[in-house]
Amino acid sequence: MEANRRQPNGIQLLLAAEQEAQRIVNAAREGKMARLRQAKEEAEKEIAAFRAQMEAEFQRKVAESSGDSGANVKRLEQETEAKIAHLKTEAARISQDVVQMLLKQVTTVKN
Repeated sequence: MEANRRQPNGIQLLLAAEQEAQRIVNAAREGKMARLRQAKEEAEKEIAAFRAQMEAEFQRKVAESSGDSGANVKRLEQETEAKIAHLKTEAARISQDVVQMLLKQVTTVKN
């Protein structure tokens, strides 16, 4: 008879232990979810700050390059004119030699 009294008490004890374990698991799960939410929020803040920094740097570079486009065009025109002048002087310098070589090749008869 005493064994019968202990058994319901043992079942109650097991149920109470199971409820306590479930409470502990739920608390741990909620803590984990809270930490994940906090980490996600912090990551989103960092991403937003990084994105803003990169966007500002991009806009600065765009402003620098577009501001210099007139200077770049002028510089390229000057370089092109210098190259054209160089080619003209080289052509004038060697044109007489080329003409002499062509005349020699045309007038030389080979057997």
